[in-house]
Amino acid sequence: MSVAEPRRIVLFRHAKADWPQVTDHERPLAERGRQDAAVAGRKLTDTGIPIDLALCSTATRTRETWKLAVQEFPQRPKTVYEERIYEASPGELIALLNETSDDVRNLLLVGHNPGIQGLADILSGTAEGDARERMDRRGFPAAAFAVVSFDGSWKSLEPGVATLLDYWTPSE
Repeated sequence: MSVAEPRRIVLFRHAKADWPQVTDHERPLAERGRQDAAVAGRKLTDTGIPIDLALCSTATRTRETWKLAVQEFPQRPKTVYEERIYEASPGELIALLNETSDDVRNLLLVGHNPGIQGLADILSGTAEGDARERMDRRGFPAAAFAVVSFDGSWKSLEPGVATLLDYWTPSE
């Protein structure tokens, strides 16, 4: 893979979680979340982006979201469950992404707000069509995802270098 080829990042927020008497990290998906995770998986497949690597928070709700979404994929990408995604700031997520091997072209990150939305905002210096307007208007609800693209190595990923290509929420 050449660093000259564009790279894409899918920023995927976990689906709707339930609020049982457990720690925040152990919160499972609600029934609506299970349904939305599968729908999001189908929509992710519709993008046609062949995911090379999925980085997923270790929180129960993110792992359950990914498990349901990835069932819709034609091929399961390599998945790494990463503790550092839980409660990560956009800057911490960029630092994590900077560690990605340049062999990876398309990466999916399953995480939490406010980090995921903040990362989409911070990375996207430009946007195609009305993606930015829709994301700004709707925020980043549970099971939403944004697709950003940038040129260069993963080490060169920094605020403003990406283009927001797509944005989707379960209400669309």
